[in-house]
Amino acid sequence: MTDDGRSALQSALAAEHAAIYGYAVAGAHLTGSLEEAAQRDWTVHQVAMDTLEARLTSLGAQPVPAQDAYQLPFPVHSSRAAISLAAYVEDRVAAAYLGVVAVDDPALRTWGAAQVRAAALRATSWSGRATAFPGLPARAPVKASAPPSTAP
Repeated sequence: MTDDGRSALQSALAAEHAAIYGYAVAGAHLTGSLEEAAQRDWTVHQVAMDTLEARLTSLGAQPVPAQDAYQLPFPVHSSRAAISLAAYVEDRVAAAYLGVVAVDDPALRTWGAAQVRAAALRATSWSGRATAFPGLPARAPVKASAPPSTAP
């Protein structure tokens, strides 16, 4: 595997570490079925983290460690903010796996694409809205302009 492939796996692992932290914060502000969903998603990220660490180790790479703490994108003091954090985390995970989709190993690309899809579905379940191109930054809508001139 190329250095780019290892780097993509490391980026995905870093995103998984951040997601695990984010779900721990979010889960502390959720109850009932929302808390259960956060616990389920936290477990999914734990499994993905283990998978990535094993893959990197098998390639002779030292997996990137989790940070002690992560800067949250906004304060989380309510269930509403916790839900927004869960959706945000999933969007970031989807973006990280786009790098895995670009590696030269077909099986790893397929796995990366499945991870993008899964993260996008989780983000949608939290936010209530789907993204056309998960993991890619949203672009401003293109404004209609005058039709092109046919004059030479």
